[in-house]
Amino acid sequence: MEIGISIALILASGLMILLVLLHKGKGGGLSDMFGGGFSSNFGGSSVVERNLDRLTIITGTVWFVCIIALGLLLKS
Repeated sequence: MEIGISIALILASGLMILLVLLHKGKGGGLSDMFGGGFSSNFGGSSVVERNLDRLTIITGTVWFVCIIALGLLLKS
């Protein structure tokens, strides 16, 4: 059980890092390198940005649940 949660935590952590780097920054950066600048031409928040926000929130929630579950398993 601990191994499965640890693997899920590692995967969620890697995905979280990737998703945060893909977000549109104020002054460019890695997000422009992977197409973040393309969606800014259409103004406002596009469908891609909203879906990226949702995916980041879901990944963060999974990461948080994995941390709590692993902490509870290791405590007992």
